[in-house]
Amino acid sequence: MSSDLRAVPVAPGRLPGIGHLGALARGPLPFLVSLRESGDIVRVDLGPKPVYFITSPALHRQALTSNGFARGQIYERARTLFGDGLATSDGALHLRQRRLVQPLFHRAHIESYFDMMVAQTRALTDSWQHGRVVAVDQAMSSLMLKIVVNALTSRDIGRAAAEEIHRLMPVIMKGIALRMVTPLHPRFDSASARLRHLVSSLITSYRADSGSGEDLLSMLVSAGMSDAEICDEVVSLLMAGTETPSSTLAWIFHELSSNPAVLSRVQAEVDSVLGGQPVTMSSVRELEYTRRVVTEALRLHPTLLFTLRPTRQVSLGGYAFPAGVEVAYSPYALHRDPELFPSPLRFDPDRSMPELFSPFNFGVHRCVGEHFAWAEMMVAVVGVVQRWSLRGVEERVREALAIVPRPRSLRMRVLSR
Repeated sequence: MSSDLRAVPVAPGRLPGIGHLGALARGPLPFLVSLRESGDIVRVDLGPKPVYFITSPALHRQALTSNGFARGQIYERARTLFGDGLATSDGALHLRQRRLVQPLFHRAHIESYFDMMVAQTRALTDSWQHGRVVAVDQAMSSLMLKIVVNALTSRDIGRAAAEEIHRLMPVIMKGIALRMVTPLHPRFDSASARLRHLVSSLITSYRADSGSGEDLLSMLVSAGMSDAEICDEVVSLLMAGTETPSSTLAWIFHELSSNPAVLSRVQAEVDSVLGGQPVTMSSVRELEYTRRVVTEALRLHPTLLFTLRPTRQVSLGGYAFPAGVEVAYSPYALHRDPELFPSPLRFDPDRSMPELFSPFNFGVHRCVGEHFAWAEMMVAVVGVVQRWSLRGVEERVREALAIVPRPRSLRMRVLSR
């Protein structure tokens, strides 16, 4: 028999009036990780509003694969940018959009973008000079955005829009975490509105020129979706294809610099498999250890937080959750659970990954662009490692609070191999 929510343990540090907002403000990342010590489900008060955090990996998966939960408040705030795209939608609309969008990320389509990914990475590494210091976090954001934009639109009409998208995206990526927890963020809202206008203009141009094409926008226009639906999906693709991959890549190069033995193994594997030639779709599958390095970076540096709401009364972990309450889970904290990942803060590509680990989510909301993201990350790692060794110059690399916590600054010296 399920207990009501009055029996859920409350996280330490609650203060009258503000609840746990003070503890969150002092250190949101450590606070989220600490919740596991209080139980499988823990109450956190954001001012007067309770949020029930799932800290158990098994309950996390149960909630995500249950049909009793919809997306919560964070997603409502995100609709300023994403509209009703796959990133925020639920139910029948989500299922319909997923069926229309998923074929775009079939292996054959990803293969058609692969040479472009290699070329964009080569252009970046060609621009580096031995001994120079590079802002690697910014370089990876720019590279991932160029790859996504080139996959999205290959026509000349997209060039000017692409340049403005490159200017807008850093503002959006920095502001989206704050916008999801605060009702007002004028600079972010302005950049989001401009981005959506640019995308809408591109869609109008594609409609006017009905010729078929192999880029993502051509396929979306041909998929039987409305202009508003296409706009929502394009914005979702721009963010999903840029935010997580660029952050993961920045952490990978930081971890390789901090772990010389891991770097040596990646270099040896890349040299052995590729023999100095560019990576291909077939050869990337042979880079087993390199893939484990990317997997470990996805584990150690994942998305910070998601929220859910029961659509009806749901029993979870021995508690009865009525419809409408706010439930949250933190992949960042879950991936630091020592019961699931021994010595969780150690970067260890050789560790065994449990079945409960899924960096691209579970169930109906599993990321449709997972294989695209894998391709662009593997291409970037291999393209850099083939030619350069990166050495950190920061005294300490700190995490910046974001949807996917990224290095606050990551300046590295590039050295020719």
